[in-house]
Amino acid sequence: MIGLDVNDVAIVKQSEVLEAALSTNPKTQQALNKLIREVIRASRADVVGAARGAMKQDPRGAARAVRTSVYKKILGANINIYNSRKAHGSTSYEPPRTLRPGQRGGNRIKIDKNSRSYKIAHYEARDRGFILRWLNEGTQPRQAFGGRMSKRGFEASRGGNRGAIAPRNWFRGAAESALVKAADALANMIDEELENMLNANK
Repeated sequence: MIGLDVNDVAIVKQSEVLEAALSTNPKTQQALNKLIREVIRASRADVVGAARGAMKQDPRGAARAVRTSVYKKILGANINIYNSRKAHGSTSYEPPRTLRPGQRGGNRIKIDKNSRSYKIAHYEARDRGFILRWLNEGTQPRQAFGGRMSKRGFEASRGGNRGAIAPRNWFRGAAESALVKAADALANMIDEELENMLNANK
């Protein structure tokens, strides 16, 4: 599960009044969408915080890849960690080198700047939703530089085993908690908005 919705179920208590308001005042839809955007932004902030908590460190800002969208045809919104439809550029971040001159160890293989690995490493923060999905769902064991299958399994021809990421399942709990809070806030805001509308029409 990498996407969750908050929709008109959250405002079921006001549904009849809302239907009447929407049919008599075309500006009501815009006002409600504005309220939904407000609460979904707060939800996103909560989920971004949870994403940061799921990582030991986040130097490239992958937590910022949490996305939201507000629906146009129905009252509701979505919070997710899907890929963005458009790229947001690249980052100049480079991991710090800790080796002293002459010290052995570390990765000395130069990365081709035209390679897929280099491009992925330099994705801008909002394009790094794949990192959040890896943390949420886990990964299979990863190998560097290819290899071959044998009776013992995959054998890397160069580089070696990069290990696997265990699933942390952080997203669903964080998103559900944030959306429950958003639904409560939205219901209260709609009550207040409807009261203002009724008072204005008296």
